[in-house]
Amino acid sequence: MASDTLYLVRHAKAGERAKWDGDDVLRPLSKKGWRQAEALAARLAPLVSPTSVLVSSPYVRCRQTLEPLDRAVSLGIRENSCLAEGYDRDGALELITSLPNGSVLCSHGDVIPDVMAALQRRGTEFVTDPDWRKATVWVLSRTGNSVETAACWPPPPDGD
Repeated sequence: MASDTLYLVRHAKAGERAKWDGDDVLRPLSKKGWRQAEALAARLAPLVSPTSVLVSSPYVRCRQTLEPLDRAVSLGIRENSCLAEGYDRDGALELITSLPNGSVLCSHGDVIPDVMAALQRRGTEFVTDPDWRKATVWVLSRTGNSVETAACWPPPPDGD
Protein backbone atom coordinates (compact mmCIF):
# COMPACT_ATOMS: atom_id res chain seq x y z
CA MET A 1 0.00 0.00 0.00
CA ALA A 2 1.35 3.44 -0.92
CA SER A 3 2.20 6.02 1.69
CA ASP A 4 0.46 9.38 1.88
CA THR A 5 1.15 12.54 3.85
CA LEU A 6 -0.74 14.82 6.20
CA TYR A 7 0.45 18.12 7.76
CA LEU A 8 -0.24 19.02 11.39
CA VAL A 9 0.46 22.71 12.09
CA ARG A 10 0.75 24.51 15.40
CA HIS A 11 -0.98 27.85 14.98
CA ALA A 12 1.18 30.87 14.23
CA LYS A 13 2.06 33.49 16.85
CA ALA A 14 -0.95 35.14 18.45
CA GLY A 15 -1.25 38.10 20.77
CA GLU A 16 -0.30 37.44 24.38
CA ARG A 17 -2.93 35.53 26.35
CA ALA A 18 -2.32 37.64 29.49
CA LYS A 19 -2.95 40.88 27.58
CA TRP A 20 -6.14 39.67 25.86
CA ASP A 21 -9.37 40.76 27.57
CA GLY A 22 -11.87 38.79 25.52
CA ASP A 23 -12.73 35.14 25.16
CA ASP A 24 -9.50 33.28 24.39
CA VAL A 25 -11.24 31.48 21.52
CA LEU A 26 -11.32 34.87 19.75
CA ARG A 27 -7.65 35.83 20.33
CA PRO A 28 -6.19 36.62 16.87
CA LEU A 29 -2.77 36.29 15.28
CA SER A 30 -0.19 39.01 15.85
CA LYS A 31 1.56 40.78 12.94
CA LYS A 32 4.39 38.24 13.25
CA GLY A 33 1.80 35.47 13.25
CA TRP A 34 0.30 36.71 9.97
CA ARG A 35 3.79 36.71 8.42
CA GLN A 36 4.28 33.16 9.63
CA ALA A 37 0.88 32.14 8.21
CA GLU A 38 1.80 33.60 4.81
CA ALA A 39 5.13 31.71 4.85
CA LEU A 40 3.36 28.48 5.81
CA ALA A 41 0.92 28.96 2.93
CA ALA A 42 3.75 29.38 0.44
CA ARG A 43 5.35 26.16 1.67
CA LEU A 44 2.19 24.06 1.97
CA ALA A 45 0.18 25.19 -1.08
CA PRO A 46 2.18 23.07 -3.57
CA LEU A 47 1.67 20.01 -1.35
CA VAL A 48 -2.12 19.98 -1.13
CA SER A 49 -4.37 18.57 -3.83
CA PRO A 50 -7.97 19.25 -4.89
CA THR A 51 -9.06 16.33 -2.67
CA SER A 52 -7.17 17.58 0.42
CA VAL A 53 -9.00 19.22 3.31
CA LEU A 54 -8.04 22.10 5.60
CA VAL A 55 -9.19 21.52 9.18
CA SER A 56 -8.81 23.99 12.02
CA SER A 57 -9.52 24.19 15.70
CA PRO A 58 -12.48 26.57 16.15
CA TYR A 59 -10.11 29.11 17.77
CA VAL A 60 -9.62 32.24 15.64
CA ARG A 61 -5.80 32.02 15.71
CA CYS A 62 -5.87 28.51 14.21
CA ARG A 63 -8.35 29.46 11.52
CA GLN A 64 -6.31 32.58 10.68
CA THR A 65 -3.16 30.45 10.40
CA LEU A 66 -4.84 28.53 7.56
CA GLU A 67 -6.50 31.51 5.83
CA PRO A 68 -3.53 32.42 3.58
CA LEU A 69 -3.27 28.76 2.54
CA ASP A 70 -6.98 28.67 1.78
CA ARG A 71 -6.66 31.80 -0.36
CA ALA A 72 -3.97 29.98 -2.36
CA VAL A 73 -5.77 26.64 -2.77
CA SER A 74 -9.49 27.53 -2.40
CA LEU A 75 -10.51 24.43 -0.44
CA GLY A 76 -12.37 26.13 2.40
CA ILE A 77 -11.53 25.64 6.07
CA ARG A 78 -13.50 23.17 8.17
CA GLU A 79 -13.57 23.61 11.94
CA ASN A 80 -13.35 20.62 14.24
CA SER A 81 -13.49 20.83 18.04
CA CYS A 82 -11.29 17.70 18.28
CA LEU A 83 -8.37 20.05 17.53
CA ALA A 84 -9.30 22.70 20.15
CA GLU A 85 -7.72 23.22 23.54
CA GLY A 86 -9.34 20.77 25.96
CA TYR A 87 -9.77 18.50 22.95
CA ASP A 88 -10.80 14.92 22.26
CA ARG A 89 -7.58 12.91 21.73
CA ASP A 90 -9.34 9.97 20.11
CA GLY A 91 -11.17 12.33 17.74
CA ALA A 92 -7.94 14.09 16.83
CA LEU A 93 -6.22 10.76 16.16
CA GLU A 94 -9.19 9.65 14.03
CA LEU A 95 -8.86 12.81 11.93
CA ILE A 96 -5.16 12.14 11.41
CA THR A 97 -5.77 8.62 10.20
CA SER A 98 -8.86 9.30 8.09
CA LEU A 99 -8.37 12.59 6.21
CA PRO A 100 -7.32 12.54 2.54
CA ASN A 101 -3.72 12.79 1.41
CA GLY A 102 -2.26 16.29 1.56
CA SER A 103 -4.71 17.54 4.18
CA VAL A 104 -3.59 20.22 6.64
CA LEU A 105 -4.74 20.41 10.26
CA CYS A 106 -4.12 23.36 12.62
CA SER A 107 -4.16 22.98 16.38
CA HIS A 108 -2.58 24.16 19.64
CA GLY A 109 0.56 23.81 21.73
CA ASP A 110 -1.16 21.68 24.37
CA VAL A 111 -2.82 19.38 21.84
CA ILE A 112 -0.02 18.59 19.40
CA PRO A 113 2.61 17.22 21.86
CA ASP A 114 -0.01 14.96 23.41
CA VAL A 115 -1.27 13.70 20.04
CA MET A 116 2.30 13.14 18.85
CA ALA A 117 3.11 11.18 22.03
CA ALA A 118 0.03 9.02 21.41
CA LEU A 119 1.17 8.38 17.84
CA GLN A 120 4.65 7.49 19.07
CA ARG A 121 3.13 4.98 21.52
CA ARG A 122 1.32 3.47 18.53
CA GLY A 123 4.61 2.96 16.72
CA THR A 124 5.16 6.18 14.78
CA GLU A 125 8.87 6.79 14.26
CA PHE A 126 10.06 10.36 14.79
CA VAL A 127 12.70 11.04 12.14
CA THR A 128 13.55 14.53 13.45
CA ASP A 129 13.68 16.00 16.92
CA PRO A 130 10.33 17.39 18.09
CA ASP A 131 9.83 21.15 17.83
CA TRP A 132 6.84 22.58 19.66
CA ARG A 133 7.19 26.26 18.72
CA LYS A 134 4.39 28.20 17.07
CA ALA A 135 4.04 27.67 13.29
CA THR A 136 5.91 24.36 13.28
CA VAL A 137 4.64 21.68 10.90
CA TRP A 138 4.60 17.96 11.58
CA VAL A 139 4.79 15.96 8.35
CA LEU A 140 2.98 12.69 8.99
CA SER A 141 3.57 9.86 6.53
CA ARG A 142 0.78 7.30 6.62
CA THR A 143 0.22 3.84 5.26
CA GLY A 144 -3.41 2.86 5.53
CA ASN A 145 -4.66 3.85 8.99
CA SER A 146 -1.17 3.95 10.48
CA VAL A 147 1.17 6.92 10.80
CA GLU A 148 4.56 5.40 9.99
CA THR A 149 6.88 8.40 10.36
CA ALA A 150 6.74 11.96 11.63
CA ALA A 151 9.17 14.74 10.74
CA CYS A 152 9.07 18.27 12.09
CA TRP A 153 9.69 21.39 10.02
CA PRO A 154 10.89 24.37 12.07
CA PRO A 155 8.72 27.47 12.10
CA PRO A 156 9.20 30.13 9.43
CA PRO A 157 11.17 33.26 10.40
CA ASP A 158 9.54 35.77 12.78
CA GLY A 159 8.57 32.97 15.15
CA ASP A 160 9.16 32.65 18.83
